Formats: sequence, structure tokens, C-alpha cells
Amino acid sequence: MKNVFHLLCIALLTSSLYAQNYGLDKSYEKIESKVIEWRREIHQNPELSNREFKTAEKIAAHLRSLGIEVQTGVAHTGVVGVLKGNSPGKTVALRADIDALPVYERNDLPFKSTVTSEFLGETVGVMHACGHDTHTAILMGVAEVMAKNKDKIKGTVKFIFQPAEEGPPPGEEGGALLMVKEGVLKNPDVDAIFGLHINSQTPVGVIRYKSGGAMAAAQSFTIHVKGKQSHGSQPWAGVDPILISAKIIDGLQTIISRETELTNEAAVITVGKIKSGVRFNIIPESAEMLGTIRTLDYGMKDKLNKRMMEMVPTIAKAYGGEATIEIRDATDITYNDPNLVSAMLPTLQRVAGNDNIQEQKAITGAEDFSYFQREVPGFFFFLGGMTPGNTNSYPHHTPDFIIDDSGLILGVRALTELSLDYLNRS
Repeated sequence: MKNVFHLLCIALLTSSLYAQNYGLDKSYEKIESKVIEWRREIHQNPELSNREFKTAEKIAAHLRSLGIEVQTGVAHTGVVGVLKGNSPGKTVALRADIDALPVYERNDLPFKSTVTSEFLGETVGVMHACGHDTHTAILMGVAEVMAKNKDKIKGTVKFIFQPAEEGPPPGEEGGALLMVKEGVLKNPDVDAIFGLHINSQTPVGVIRYKSGGAMAAAQSFTIHVKGKQSHGSQPWAGVDPILISAKIIDGLQTIISRETELTNEAAVITVGKIKSGVRFNIIPESAEMLGTIRTLDYGMKDKLNKRMMEMVPTIAKAYGGEATIEIRDATDITYNDPNLVSAMLPTLQRVAGNDNIQEQKAITGAEDFSYFQREVPGFFFFLGGMTPGNTNSYPHHTPDFIIDDSGLILGVRALTELSLDYLNRS
């Protein structure tokens, strides 16, 4: 009987939360045009990881205008705002990433980016090709709605605007890992954290999620190949590092296709950059490859790392050369706390409608939001940004990436009401 009573209490609590109405519809209506305007301005003025100076200034000025306590310079260019409600309680954190990518934008949007910068010694275009501009604008909107409705907040809301989610430049620290190291989840101590990611291939109005492991751990690797330089007409007089690189790439793919039990979890090894040579008729002396590893299981991660460390120098030696490999952790597995997901799903169902909340399988994309989730329970979900009925949406990290602005207000509603429900329930 005691267990039945306990379950009844949980059911009643969940039901009351599901039916909660904070009367914020007019606030959402007023903020929508601002959120879109902020998003477009940020999109037109993107900045690379650990270089988000003007973006940070814009965010900090907005938070201060709302009377929110602001801290700047967190993890280099991060901004943190603390808003205390009219009643005491727990602390919930909301996170948005603010950096852009080294991508030339290729579309005819009136607010497209024409910014260029330097990345790894090369001149590159800079574009919000992953939607971080939308995340920033959404959280700025949430901050304004909540600052004007402090009477509805039982506890404290911490707004985390995080730099360098795409990874800090070589030789620098950054991102969520550095924010955690600098104590962003302390003073006040955060009890739970929520975050979202816009998705260009999910229709506007739809929210997708997965309980437990939702996104992959990401690692980066660098391979240096040493050969022997020769005239291009006399390959037998040298050792070709480009050929060796091709063989290494081929070998790495056999680790995935022939040694990894993909029926358990997905795994990926991708070489994203290869640099070698200066001229068409010279066999160069060396080559360098950069790539990424994605895993959703810690045992598989260890196995892939071990086999790569074994295979790379062995293949190079077989062709008369030498090779070294360095593997670095970039993000952990993005793990949505099952208890938190279960407790907060009614909120998402309320703000988006039952039919628009969809569970999905884990994906091999990665997020350094995972470093926050290692410290406190977290829930990270995907927000639709594709125009409904569109059959030609472009993936993230591409020059043609486009987001439909009409999807942003649902993000504001979702993060606002997740925060209020969590704090009021607590």
C-alpha cells in the first residue's frame, strides 16, 4: 500500500506540473521578434572559438540591462549571468554555445556572413554553420522573459554562454571543460542543467531527445608521416608519404568495418584533413593528417584507440616510412540523466504538444555539454529548425546550412518552462 501511495503522489505531482501555466504567452509573443533580430545580427558577425569578443560584449550588455548579475571572461570569452528569484530554492543552469566555424557561407540570405579570419595558418570564412547563433539568441530571450517574471522563480537561474564548443585552437584550453575547471557550476552550486541544439533536419515545432547516452564521445587525432623526398619521376628513389597516408586511411577504415561490433553501438573514424607536398613533380618528405573518432561506448573507445596506435606505425613501416599518432579527448559521451528526463518530459509535452516530442536513437555527433553532465544531472535535446515540408535541408557544418527563424520561440518557451517547472517541483 505504501508503494501504491508513493506512485500516486508521483503521478499527481507529474500531472500538476503538466497542467502548470505560468501565463507567459504574451511575454513569448513580445520577445520573438527580438530573438530573431539578435540571431541575425550574431549570424552576420560570427567569431571563432576563444575569439568571441564582440559576441560576449553583446550578451553581457543585454544581461546587465535586465539587472542580472554578470561575470565575463569565463574560460577566456564566456559570459555567465545569475538571476535570483523572489523565493529561495535550488539552482538550475541553462547553457548556450556562442562560437562559429571556419566555413565560407554559400547562400543568398540578407544577413549572410562575409567575415574572414585566420585558422591553422590559413585565411578562412567564418560562419555560424552549426546554429550556435540561434542558441545564443534563444538564451538571451529566456533571460529577458525570466528577468521580467522573477516572481515566478523559486530559486536561482544561471545563464551560461559558453565559448569554444567546437574546440579551442591548438595549444589553448577552452569550452565547457575549462568552464567547469574554473567553477562555473559553483557559487551557487548548480543542481541540474538544461541545453538544446537546433537541428536543420528536424521540422520546426518538433523536439527530439534520447534518455541516457545521446551523443558520442569525440576525440581528435594527428598523424605525422615521414618519408623520403624524391623527384616525381623517380618514386623508387624515395619513400612516398602520400601513398603511406592513403594506406593508413584505408587501414583505419578496416578497424570500423571489420573489427568493431557495430550492432552494439555506432563508431566512426574520419580523416578530415591531409597536408603534404608543394609541387606536382616532387614526392615530399612528410605528410600530416587530422581526424576525429566518435564512440558511444567506453570499451569500444579504448579498443579503437589501441588498434589505431598499433596500426599507424606498422603500416608506415611496411612501406618504408615512419609514422606517429597522437589521440586527444575532445568531448565525453553526452548522457541525459534518465530520472531528470522522465521528470521533465511533461514540460516539453506541454510546450510543444505530445505529438511533437519524439524519442530518437543516439547519434555520432558530439557535444562538450557532456562535461557539465559529468558534474550534475543534465538534459540536452534537439530543437527543430527546418521549414516543414522542406525536402532539401542542408546538414550542419556545411556552407549551405540554413535555419528557419520561426523555430526559435519554441526554444525560448522550452528552456524557460523547464527551468520554472524544475525549480517549483524542487
